[in-house]
Amino acid sequence: MYGKAFAPEYQGELKSALGVNSSYEEVLATAGALRRTAATPLEEARASLAVAEASRRLGRVAEAGGAWRASYRSARRAGEPGAMAWALWSGGTLARQCGTLPLARRLLTHASDLAAGSGDRIARGYCLAGLAETGRIQGDYEAVAGLHEELLAEARAHGEARHIVWALSGIAQMHRNTGELDTALEMFEESVRIAADADDARGRAWSLRGVADILSAQGHPERALTLLSEAEAICRRMDLASALAYNHKMRGNVLYRAARYASARRMYARALAEFRAIDERRGAVLSRLGLVKSRHFLDRPRALTLRDLEGLEREVARIGLLHAGKMVSAFRSQLSMAPQVSCASPS
Repeated sequence: MYGKAFAPEYQGELKSALGVNSSYEEVLATAGALRRTAATPLEEARASLAVAEASRRLGRVAEAGGAWRASYRSARRAGEPGAMAWALWSGGTLARQCGTLPLARRLLTHASDLAAGSGDRIARGYCLAGLAETGRIQGDYEAVAGLHEELLAEARAHGEARHIVWALSGIAQMHRNTGELDTALEMFEESVRIAADADDARGRAWSLRGVADILSAQGHPERALTLLSEAEAICRRMDLASALAYNHKMRGNVLYRAARYASARRMYARALAEFRAIDERRGAVLSRLGLVKSRHFLDRPRALTLRDLEGLEREVARIGLLHAGKMVSAFRSQLSMAPQVSCASPS
């Protein structure tokens, strides 16, 4: 069984003042005020952590970077390894968002060690989840599938709904990417139910996106678009910049699969601009790939498409995105086997 979702990154006085569904502008205002009046280094560390996380989720990368470092310095002055772990977790998560995956792994590994030494079980779980997610978005499923399952079992044992939703969604994504659509759909739908019951709006938005992806892949674009609209409303209400950009990128995917290439192109372009604004490099790469594919089916010359794919291949190799690299290679193979024809359809 599980209880209501909570946000462990809001600590000390912030624990009672903020909740998992607080908008990030509200978090910034509340945590910023506390940081200015903090009486101890530990209070400073906790307030700076909340500022870092709100800034990151709003896409304000520079502010997030400064805040997590300030949190770490304050936690170190306080002699609190648990607080140091949370700060490094935030920094590692930001590094992953910005596509600096080796740095993300270093920070999250150090954070996990600090959390284990401090006895902060939740911090350690979040740090290990960060490492698992870093491996998953790279596409190294064999290395991190077991860790995802382990963290899911631990979250279920402790009734931590927010972490259950994260783990279920991550495992479902791996099943989806390896072609096990029915299993993925079942897990995404369970994730939606748990997030709704636990009042975890953010988790519900991400999980709805996963359900929409599967329904689209199974040939139900209108149902998928309806779910994405529902998730988009949550993202806007909570100021979820990254989740909103991924929602728009998924809308592009749904339109592309439905052969509505002009509409897909516009949506991918929108998502790309949003990802670039928050320095979310993985999302930007995936949006660029969607743009290349959509433009190809709108009569873009094959030579230009191949040139675009070469640029994408260099980018995914630089970041280390194995699954995205396979997607680029698959489309290149598709081009080599089929003559170019006009497949444009009205949007």
